[in-house]
Amino acid sequence: MATIREVILSNQQKEDGTYNVKIRVIHQRKVYYLKTQHFIRQNQLRKDNTIKDPIILRAINPVIDGYRTKISELGPKLELYNMSRLINYLTNNDVTAADQVNVIEFGRKKVEELNAAGRKASASNMRTVINSLVDYFKSDFVPITEIRAKTLLEYEKYLRSERKLERTNQFKPHFRTVPGLSDTGLHNHMRDLRILFNNIKDHYNDEDLEIAIVKHYPFKKYKLVNVTERNKPKLIIEQLISIRDFDVLPNSRMELARDLFMLSFYLCGMNAVDLHKLTPDKVLHDRVNYNRSKTKSRRQDRAFISISIPEIATSLYSKYAGKLQLRYSTHNNLDRALSKGLREIGVKLAIPNLEFYDARHAFADWARNKCRYSKDDVGLALNHKDQTNSVTDIYISKNWGIIDELQESVIRLLTDYKHNECKLVPISHLNLKFK
Repeated sequence: MATIREVILSNQQKEDGTYNVKIRVIHQRKVYYLKTQHFIRQNQLRKDNTIKDPIILRAINPVIDGYRTKISELGPKLELYNMSRLINYLTNNDVTAADQVNVIEFGRKKVEELNAAGRKASASNMRTVINSLVDYFKSDFVPITEIRAKTLLEYEKYLRSERKLERTNQFKPHFRTVPGLSDTGLHNHMRDLRILFNNIKDHYNDEDLEIAIVKHYPFKKYKLVNVTERNKPKLIIEQLISIRDFDVLPNSRMELARDLFMLSFYLCGMNAVDLHKLTPDKVLHDRVNYNRSKTKSRRQDRAFISISIPEIATSLYSKYAGKLQLRYSTHNNLDRALSKGLREIGVKLAIPNLEFYDARHAFADWARNKCRYSKDDVGLALNHKDQTNSVTDIYISKNWGIIDELQESVIRLLTDYKHNECKLVPISHLNLKFK
Protein backbone atom coordinates (compact mmCIF):
# COMPACT_ATOMS: atom_id res chain seq x y z
CA MET A 1 0.00 0.00 0.00
CA ALA A 2 1.32 3.43 -0.91
CA THR A 3 1.48 6.08 1.82
CA ILE A 4 1.46 9.85 1.40
CA ARG A 5 2.09 12.74 3.75
CA GLU A 6 3.52 16.24 3.89
CA VAL A 7 7.13 16.62 5.08
CA ILE A 8 10.07 18.98 5.12
CA LEU A 9 13.64 17.83 4.66
CA SER A 10 15.78 19.37 7.39
CA ASN A 11 18.95 19.01 5.33
CA GLN A 12 17.50 21.12 2.50
CA GLN A 13 17.17 24.50 4.22
CA LYS A 14 17.49 27.37 1.76
CA GLU A 15 19.78 30.37 2.26
CA ASP A 16 16.83 32.50 3.37
CA GLY A 17 16.08 30.01 6.16
CA THR A 18 12.99 28.45 4.57
CA TYR A 19 12.15 24.86 3.65
CA ASN A 20 10.14 23.67 0.69
CA VAL A 21 7.07 21.70 1.75
CA LYS A 22 7.18 18.36 -0.01
CA ILE A 23 4.75 15.49 -0.37
CA ARG A 24 6.41 12.18 0.41
CA VAL A 25 5.22 9.10 -1.48
CA ILE A 26 6.31 5.65 -0.25
CA HIS A 27 5.52 2.74 -2.56
CA GLN A 28 7.08 -0.70 -2.88
CA ARG A 29 9.82 0.30 -0.42
CA LYS A 30 10.80 3.27 -2.55
CA VAL A 31 10.50 6.94 -1.62
CA TYR A 32 9.72 9.90 -3.87
CA TYR A 33 9.35 13.56 -2.88
CA LEU A 34 6.99 15.82 -4.79
CA LYS A 35 7.77 19.53 -4.62
CA THR A 36 5.02 22.03 -3.80
CA GLN A 37 4.82 25.80 -4.19
CA HIS A 38 4.78 26.24 -0.42
CA PHE A 39 7.74 27.29 1.75
CA ILE A 40 7.90 27.32 5.54
CA ARG A 41 10.17 28.63 8.31
CA GLN A 42 11.45 26.91 11.44
CA ASN A 43 8.94 28.70 13.71
CA GLN A 44 6.11 27.09 11.72
CA LEU A 45 7.36 23.62 12.63
CA ARG A 46 7.03 21.50 15.73
CA LYS A 47 10.05 20.10 17.51
CA ASP A 48 9.76 16.87 15.48
CA ASN A 49 9.82 18.94 12.26
CA THR A 50 6.17 18.31 11.44
CA ILE A 51 4.13 21.23 10.17
CA LYS A 52 1.98 23.10 12.67
CA ASP A 53 1.04 26.15 10.61
CA PRO A 54 -2.75 25.89 9.96
CA ILE A 55 -2.63 27.99 6.77
CA ILE A 56 -0.07 25.70 5.14
CA LEU A 57 -2.00 22.62 6.31
CA ARG A 58 -5.28 23.94 4.88
CA ALA A 59 -3.53 24.48 1.54
CA ILE A 60 -1.72 21.15 1.39
CA ASN A 61 -4.34 18.76 2.84
CA PRO A 62 -6.72 18.86 -0.18
CA VAL A 63 -3.82 17.95 -2.47
CA ILE A 64 -2.86 15.00 -0.28
CA ASP A 65 -6.50 13.91 0.02
CA GLY A 66 -6.76 13.99 -3.77
CA TYR A 67 -3.69 11.79 -4.16
CA ARG A 68 -5.01 9.33 -1.57
CA THR A 69 -8.35 9.16 -3.37
CA LYS A 70 -6.66 8.40 -6.69
CA ILE A 71 -4.62 5.64 -5.06
CA SER A 72 -7.76 4.14 -3.51
CA GLU A 73 -9.44 4.12 -6.92
CA LEU A 74 -6.67 1.91 -8.28
CA GLY A 75 -7.54 -0.87 -5.84
CA PRO A 76 -5.55 -4.09 -6.44
CA LYS A 77 -4.06 -2.64 -9.64
CA LEU A 78 -1.84 -0.44 -7.48
CA GLU A 79 0.66 -3.30 -7.16
CA LEU A 80 1.13 -3.27 -10.93
CA TYR A 81 2.36 0.34 -10.80
CA ASN A 82 6.03 1.07 -10.28
CA MET A 83 7.01 4.33 -8.62
CA SER A 84 7.55 6.21 -11.86
CA ARG A 85 4.14 5.32 -13.25
CA LEU A 86 2.43 6.03 -9.93
CA ILE A 87 3.92 9.53 -9.78
CA ASN A 88 2.81 10.22 -13.35
CA TYR A 89 -0.66 8.98 -12.45
CA LEU A 90 -0.88 11.17 -9.35
CA THR A 91 0.41 14.33 -10.99
CA ASN A 92 -1.59 13.89 -14.22
CA ASN A 93 1.60 13.82 -16.30
CA ASP A 94 0.10 10.80 -18.03
CA VAL A 95 -2.42 11.53 -20.75
CA THR A 96 -5.78 10.55 -19.31
CA ALA A 97 -8.13 11.25 -22.23
CA ALA A 98 -8.00 10.44 -25.93
CA ASP A 99 -8.63 14.04 -26.97
CA GLN A 100 -5.30 14.95 -25.32
CA VAL A 101 -3.34 12.63 -27.62
CA ASN A 102 -1.80 14.71 -30.41
CA VAL A 103 -1.25 12.57 -33.50
CA ILE A 104 1.13 15.13 -35.01
CA GLU A 105 3.37 15.41 -31.95
CA PHE A 106 3.48 11.64 -31.50
CA GLY A 107 4.17 11.10 -35.20
CA ARG A 108 7.08 13.54 -35.26
CA LYS A 109 8.67 11.77 -32.30
CA LYS A 110 8.16 8.48 -34.14
CA VAL A 111 9.96 9.89 -37.18
CA GLU A 112 12.93 10.79 -34.95
CA GLU A 113 12.97 7.26 -33.51
CA LEU A 114 12.90 5.70 -36.97
CA ASN A 115 15.73 7.93 -38.18
CA ALA A 116 17.79 7.09 -35.10
CA ALA A 117 17.22 3.39 -35.81
CA GLY A 118 18.49 3.84 -39.37
CA ARG A 119 15.06 3.19 -40.88
CA LYS A 120 15.22 6.18 -43.21
CA ALA A 121 12.60 4.96 -45.69
CA SER A 122 10.06 4.25 -42.93
CA ALA A 123 10.82 7.65 -41.39
CA SER A 124 10.26 9.34 -44.75
CA ASN A 125 6.92 7.56 -45.22
CA MET A 126 5.80 8.53 -41.72
CA ARG A 127 6.87 12.15 -42.27
CA THR A 128 4.76 12.24 -45.44
CA VAL A 129 1.71 11.09 -43.46
CA ILE A 130 2.29 13.67 -40.72
CA ASN A 131 2.74 16.53 -43.19
CA SER A 132 -0.38 15.45 -45.07
CA LEU A 133 -2.45 15.40 -41.86
CA VAL A 134 -1.24 18.92 -41.03
CA ASP A 135 -2.25 20.03 -44.53
CA TYR A 136 -5.68 18.41 -44.25
CA PHE A 137 -6.57 19.57 -40.73
CA LYS A 138 -4.67 22.88 -41.11
CA SER A 139 -3.29 22.46 -37.59
CA ASP A 140 -0.31 21.04 -35.71
CA PHE A 141 -2.70 19.66 -33.11
CA VAL A 142 -4.79 16.74 -34.33
CA PRO A 143 -6.33 14.74 -31.46
CA ILE A 144 -6.58 11.01 -32.01
CA THR A 145 -10.36 11.36 -31.66
CA GLU A 146 -10.38 13.12 -35.05
CA ILE A 147 -9.12 9.97 -36.76
CA ARG A 148 -12.49 8.29 -37.29
CA ALA A 149 -13.87 6.08 -40.06
CA LYS A 150 -15.95 8.90 -41.56
CA THR A 151 -12.98 11.25 -41.38
CA LEU A 152 -10.80 8.71 -43.18
CA LEU A 153 -13.28 8.53 -46.05
CA GLU A 154 -13.16 12.33 -46.43
CA TYR A 155 -9.38 12.26 -46.08
CA GLU A 156 -9.23 9.63 -48.84
CA LYS A 157 -11.13 11.96 -51.19
CA TYR A 158 -8.67 14.71 -50.33
CA LEU A 159 -5.68 12.48 -51.12
CA ARG A 160 -7.14 11.47 -54.47
CA SER A 161 -7.54 15.09 -55.55
CA GLU A 162 -4.93 17.52 -56.87
CA ARG A 163 -3.53 19.48 -53.92
CA LYS A 164 -1.45 22.61 -53.40
CA LEU A 165 1.10 22.03 -50.64
CA GLU A 166 3.09 24.54 -48.62
CA ARG A 167 6.50 23.57 -47.27
CA THR A 168 9.23 25.60 -45.60
CA ASN A 169 12.57 25.64 -47.39
CA GLN A 170 15.42 27.77 -46.04
CA PHE A 171 12.93 29.49 -43.71
CA LYS A 172 10.72 30.57 -46.61
CA PRO A 173 7.34 29.13 -47.66
CA HIS A 174 7.36 27.24 -50.94
CA PHE A 175 4.28 25.99 -52.77
CA ARG A 176 3.88 23.11 -55.18
CA THR A 177 0.94 21.31 -56.72
CA VAL A 178 0.80 17.52 -56.50
CA PRO A 179 -1.55 15.16 -58.34
CA GLY A 180 -4.00 12.88 -56.58
CA LEU A 181 -2.78 9.51 -55.36
CA SER A 182 -3.32 6.34 -57.34
CA ASP A 183 -4.82 3.24 -55.74
CA THR A 184 -1.34 1.98 -54.91
CA GLY A 185 -0.22 5.33 -53.49
CA LEU A 186 -3.42 5.66 -51.46
CA HIS A 187 -3.09 2.12 -50.12
CA ASN A 188 0.50 2.75 -48.98
CA HIS A 189 -0.38 6.11 -47.42
CA MET A 190 -3.34 4.78 -45.44
CA ARG A 191 -1.31 1.72 -44.46
CA ASP A 192 1.31 4.00 -42.92
CA LEU A 193 -1.41 6.01 -41.16
CA ARG A 194 -2.77 2.76 -39.74
CA ILE A 195 0.72 1.87 -38.51
CA LEU A 196 0.91 5.26 -36.77
CA PHE A 197 -2.54 4.78 -35.21
CA ASN A 198 -1.56 1.32 -33.94
CA ASN A 199 1.65 2.73 -32.46
CA ILE A 200 -0.37 5.34 -30.58
CA LYS A 201 -2.78 2.72 -29.21
CA ASP A 202 0.12 0.53 -28.10
CA HIS A 203 1.77 3.47 -26.37
CA TYR A 204 -1.22 4.82 -24.44
CA ASN A 205 -3.19 1.64 -23.77
CA ASP A 206 -2.16 -1.10 -21.33
CA GLU A 207 -4.20 -4.28 -21.31
CA ASP A 208 -2.47 -5.58 -18.16
CA LEU A 209 -3.55 -2.49 -16.22
CA GLU A 210 -6.90 -2.31 -18.03
CA ILE A 211 -6.00 1.17 -19.24
CA ALA A 212 -7.71 2.06 -22.52
CA ILE A 213 -7.24 5.73 -23.31
CA VAL A 214 -7.66 5.27 -27.07
CA LYS A 215 -10.79 3.14 -27.23
CA HIS A 216 -11.89 3.50 -30.84
CA TYR A 217 -10.39 1.81 -33.91
CA PRO A 218 -11.50 3.40 -37.20
CA PHE A 219 -9.69 0.84 -39.35
CA LYS A 220 -12.17 -1.81 -38.27
CA LYS A 221 -14.82 -0.07 -40.36
CA TYR A 222 -12.62 1.78 -42.84
CA LYS A 223 -10.87 -0.63 -45.20
CA LEU A 224 -7.76 0.16 -47.18
CA VAL A 225 -8.28 0.29 -50.92
CA ASN A 226 -7.30 -2.94 -52.64
CA VAL A 227 -4.26 -2.72 -54.86
CA THR A 228 -4.97 -4.33 -58.19
CA GLU A 229 -2.43 -6.72 -59.59
CA ARG A 230 0.22 -4.96 -61.62
CA ASN A 231 -0.85 -5.48 -65.24
CA LYS A 232 2.03 -3.54 -66.69
CA PRO A 233 3.75 -5.69 -69.35
CA LYS A 234 7.17 -6.98 -68.38
CA LEU A 235 10.09 -5.87 -70.50
CA ILE A 236 11.06 -8.21 -73.31
CA ILE A 237 14.66 -8.97 -74.20
CA GLU A 238 14.74 -6.61 -77.18
CA GLN A 239 13.55 -3.73 -75.00
CA LEU A 240 16.22 -4.33 -72.38
CA ILE A 241 18.84 -4.54 -75.12
CA SER A 242 17.62 -1.19 -76.47
CA ILE A 243 17.97 0.37 -73.02
CA ARG A 244 21.46 -1.07 -72.58
CA ASP A 245 22.60 0.21 -75.99
CA PHE A 246 20.83 3.58 -75.82
CA ASP A 247 23.16 6.48 -76.73
CA VAL A 248 23.26 9.23 -74.12
CA LEU A 249 25.32 12.31 -73.37
CA PRO A 250 28.19 11.64 -70.95
CA ASN A 251 27.48 12.63 -67.33
CA SER A 252 23.82 13.21 -68.11
CA ARG A 253 20.82 12.15 -66.05
CA MET A 254 19.86 9.68 -68.78
CA GLU A 255 23.32 8.11 -68.62
CA LEU A 256 22.93 7.63 -64.88
CA ALA A 257 19.45 6.15 -65.34
CA ARG A 258 20.56 3.79 -68.12
CA ASP A 259 23.66 2.60 -66.27
CA LEU A 260 22.02 2.00 -62.90
CA PHE A 261 19.03 0.33 -64.54
CA MET A 262 21.36 -2.18 -66.16
CA LEU A 263 23.48 -2.56 -63.01
CA SER A 264 20.34 -3.34 -61.04
CA PHE A 265 19.37 -5.98 -63.60
CA TYR A 266 22.83 -7.57 -63.55
CA LEU A 267 22.79 -7.67 -59.71
CA CYS A 268 19.50 -9.58 -59.44
CA GLY A 269 17.30 -6.50 -59.30
CA MET A 270 19.14 -4.58 -56.58
CA ASN A 271 17.10 -1.59 -55.36
CA ALA A 272 18.26 1.99 -55.91
CA VAL A 273 18.60 2.61 -52.17
CA ASP A 274 21.08 -0.27 -51.90
CA LEU A 275 23.00 0.91 -54.96
CA HIS A 276 23.21 4.30 -53.25
CA LYS A 277 24.78 2.65 -50.20
CA LEU A 278 27.47 0.74 -52.08
CA THR A 279 30.94 1.49 -50.75
CA PRO A 280 33.99 1.98 -52.97
CA ASP A 281 36.45 -0.91 -53.07
CA LYS A 282 40.12 -0.33 -53.75
CA VAL A 283 40.17 -3.86 -55.11
CA LEU A 284 37.06 -4.98 -56.94
CA HIS A 285 35.83 -8.18 -55.37
CA ASP A 286 33.81 -10.74 -57.25
CA ARG A 287 30.81 -10.44 -54.91
CA VAL A 288 28.76 -7.72 -53.23
CA ASN A 289 27.46 -8.55 -49.76
CA TYR A 290 24.76 -6.34 -48.30
CA ASN A 291 21.58 -6.18 -46.23
CA ARG A 292 18.52 -5.17 -48.22
CA SER A 293 17.44 -1.82 -46.79
CA LYS A 294 13.73 -2.32 -47.40
CA THR A 295 13.38 -5.39 -45.16
CA LYS A 296 16.48 -5.69 -42.97
CA SER A 297 14.72 -4.26 -39.92
CA ARG A 298 11.86 -6.77 -40.24
CA ARG A 299 13.82 -9.98 -40.76
CA GLN A 300 15.82 -12.13 -38.40
CA ASP A 301 18.54 -12.60 -41.00
CA ARG A 302 18.72 -8.82 -41.51
CA ALA A 303 17.91 -9.47 -45.20
CA PHE A 304 21.53 -10.38 -45.91
CA ILE A 305 22.44 -11.57 -49.40
CA SER A 306 25.61 -12.21 -51.38
CA ILE A 307 25.44 -11.45 -55.11
CA SER A 308 28.07 -12.26 -57.70
CA ILE A 309 29.38 -9.29 -59.69
CA PRO A 310 29.40 -10.69 -63.23
CA GLU A 311 32.07 -9.59 -65.66
CA ILE A 312 29.49 -7.70 -67.72
CA ALA A 313 28.74 -5.50 -64.69
CA THR A 314 32.24 -4.80 -63.37
CA SER A 315 32.78 -1.55 -65.27
CA LEU A 316 29.42 -0.16 -64.11
CA TYR A 317 30.06 -1.29 -60.54
CA SER A 318 33.46 0.41 -60.47
CA LYS A 319 31.97 3.53 -62.04
CA TYR A 320 29.25 4.06 -59.42
CA ALA A 321 30.05 2.13 -56.22
CA GLY A 322 30.72 4.62 -53.43
CA LYS A 323 30.28 7.64 -55.70
CA LEU A 324 26.51 8.01 -55.75
CA GLN A 325 26.53 9.39 -52.19
CA LEU A 326 28.78 12.22 -53.36
CA ARG A 327 26.41 13.15 -56.17
CA TYR A 328 23.13 12.62 -54.28
CA SER A 329 22.93 13.31 -50.55
CA THR A 330 19.97 10.96 -50.05
CA HIS A 331 18.59 7.97 -51.92
CA ASN A 332 15.35 9.93 -52.39
CA ASN A 333 17.22 12.45 -54.52
CA LEU A 334 18.72 9.58 -56.50
CA ASP A 335 15.26 8.05 -56.94
CA ARG A 336 13.96 11.30 -58.43
CA ALA A 337 16.87 11.56 -60.85
CA LEU A 338 16.40 7.95 -61.95
CA SER A 339 12.67 8.45 -62.39
CA LYS A 340 13.16 11.48 -64.64
CA GLY A 341 16.00 9.93 -66.60
CA LEU A 342 14.14 6.68 -67.28
CA ARG A 343 11.00 8.55 -68.24
CA GLU A 344 13.02 10.38 -70.89
CA ILE A 345 14.57 7.14 -72.12
CA GLY A 346 11.16 5.48 -72.21
CA VAL A 347 9.80 8.25 -74.42
CA LYS A 348 12.74 7.93 -76.82
CA LEU A 349 12.40 4.13 -77.02
CA ALA A 350 8.59 4.03 -77.00
CA ILE A 351 8.53 2.08 -73.72
CA PRO A 352 5.52 3.44 -71.78
CA ASN A 353 6.03 4.41 -68.11
CA LEU A 354 9.55 3.04 -67.87
CA GLU A 355 10.53 2.80 -64.18
CA PHE A 356 13.61 1.71 -62.28
CA TYR A 357 11.70 -1.19 -60.71
CA ASP A 358 11.10 -2.61 -64.20
CA ALA A 359 14.67 -3.96 -64.11
CA ARG A 360 13.85 -6.02 -61.02
CA HIS A 361 10.55 -7.18 -62.53
CA ALA A 362 12.26 -8.19 -65.78
CA PHE A 363 14.94 -10.14 -63.93
CA ALA A 364 12.34 -12.07 -61.92
CA ASP A 365 10.05 -12.64 -64.90
CA TRP A 366 12.80 -14.01 -67.11
CA ALA A 367 14.19 -16.23 -64.36
CA ARG A 368 10.80 -17.83 -63.83
CA ASN A 369 9.16 -17.83 -67.25
CA LYS A 370 12.12 -18.12 -69.60
CA CYS A 371 14.70 -20.00 -67.56
CA ARG A 372 12.10 -22.01 -65.63
CA TYR A 373 13.58 -21.58 -62.17
CA SER A 374 11.26 -22.27 -59.26
CA LYS A 375 9.49 -19.43 -57.50
CA ASP A 376 11.46 -20.25 -54.35
CA ASP A 377 14.75 -19.80 -56.18
CA VAL A 378 13.56 -16.57 -57.79
CA GLY A 379 12.45 -15.30 -54.39
CA LEU A 380 15.85 -16.20 -52.97
CA ALA A 381 17.62 -14.24 -55.72
CA LEU A 382 15.34 -11.25 -55.11
CA ASN A 383 16.07 -11.51 -51.37
CA HIS A 384 12.39 -11.99 -50.58
CA LYS A 385 12.97 -15.12 -48.52
CA ASP A 386 13.94 -15.04 -44.83
CA GLN A 387 16.01 -18.17 -44.39
CA THR A 388 15.58 -18.17 -40.62
CA ASN A 389 11.79 -18.53 -40.57
CA SER A 390 11.36 -21.95 -42.13
CA VAL A 391 11.89 -25.14 -40.17
CA THR A 392 13.29 -26.71 -43.34
CA ASP A 393 15.91 -23.97 -43.64
CA ILE A 394 17.39 -25.06 -40.30
CA TYR A 395 18.60 -28.20 -42.06
CA ILE A 396 19.96 -26.40 -45.13
CA SER A 397 23.20 -24.43 -45.22
CA LYS A 398 23.25 -21.20 -47.18
CA ASN A 399 24.41 -21.73 -50.74
CA TRP A 400 24.74 -18.64 -52.89
CA GLY A 401 25.61 -20.87 -55.83
CA ILE A 402 21.92 -21.33 -56.63
CA ILE A 403 21.55 -17.57 -57.03
CA ASP A 404 24.73 -17.44 -59.10
CA GLU A 405 23.37 -20.06 -61.52
CA LEU A 406 20.04 -18.26 -61.84
CA GLN A 407 21.78 -14.91 -62.34
CA GLU A 408 24.05 -16.31 -65.06
CA SER A 409 21.10 -17.89 -66.84
CA VAL A 410 19.16 -14.65 -66.96
CA ILE A 411 22.12 -12.57 -68.10
CA ARG A 412 22.85 -15.04 -70.89
CA LEU A 413 19.43 -14.24 -72.29
CA LEU A 414 20.94 -10.87 -73.17
CA THR A 415 24.30 -12.04 -74.40
CA ASP A 416 22.77 -14.86 -76.48
CA TYR A 417 19.44 -13.22 -77.20
CA LYS A 418 19.48 -13.99 -80.93
CA HIS A 419 19.24 -17.65 -80.08
CA ASN A 420 16.51 -16.92 -77.54
CA GLU A 421 17.87 -19.65 -75.33
CA CYS A 422 19.03 -19.78 -71.77
CA LYS A 423 21.49 -21.98 -70.04
CA LEU A 424 20.34 -25.48 -69.26
CA VAL A 425 18.77 -25.47 -65.84
CA PRO A 426 19.64 -28.18 -63.31
CA ILE A 427 16.79 -30.65 -62.95
CA SER A 428 16.59 -29.86 -59.23
CA HIS A 429 15.19 -26.42 -60.14
CA LEU A 430 12.42 -27.64 -62.39
CA ASN A 431 10.06 -28.95 -59.68
CA LEU A 432 9.22 -31.95 -61.84
CA LYS A 433 6.77 -34.44 -60.41
CA PHE A 434 7.24 -38.11 -61.09
CA LYS A 435 4.65 -40.81 -60.60
